[in-house]
Amino acid sequence: MDDFWVFGYGSLMWRPGFAHVETVKGRLFGYRRALCVHSHVHRGTPERPGLVLGLDRGGSCLGLAFRVPGDLREEVVSYLRSRELVTHVYRERQLQVRLQDGRHVEALTYVVDRSHPQYAGRMDVIHAAATVAASHGQSGPNIEYVLNTVEHLEALDIRDHWLESVAQRLR
Repeated sequence: MDDFWVFGYGSLMWRPGFAHVETVKGRLFGYRRALCVHSHVHRGTPERPGLVLGLDRGGSCLGLAFRVPGDLREEVVSYLRSRELVTHVYRERQLQVRLQDGRHVEALTYVVDRSHPQYAGRMDVIHAAATVAASHGQSGPNIEYVLNTVEHLEALDIRDHWLESVAQRLR
């Protein structure tokens, strides 16, 4: 069975949770990283939803591509589905990613479903920061999620100016 790729743009970048044999920066075109998903469990509650990242239409997203051995396909896909498809706010997709070294690969990734009730849409920095600052879920404070993501992006030399602006307001 052939190896396959998984594209991470948020917490998968700093906590993939699955075995892989190669990690390469990659760019996904046609989608951007956005705090566009209301979190009702991990970073918020139904009464006070938090915000977590999704891949939303437009632009491009620099993230990490993980090469997974083919013999682990069933195990890794099952793990990712249980992690990403809990409320079905994401749709599983195979999309082309251009790796930093010039290769093009098809990668499994999860994009936001704009028709899902948890889709938050595009919001300004002030509104996003206020929502994040007021939210806490089973996995901890929403602020922790955003600041941790920004710190990891910075360590990887990946710039996300909008998300950095939200983090600046949270600090």
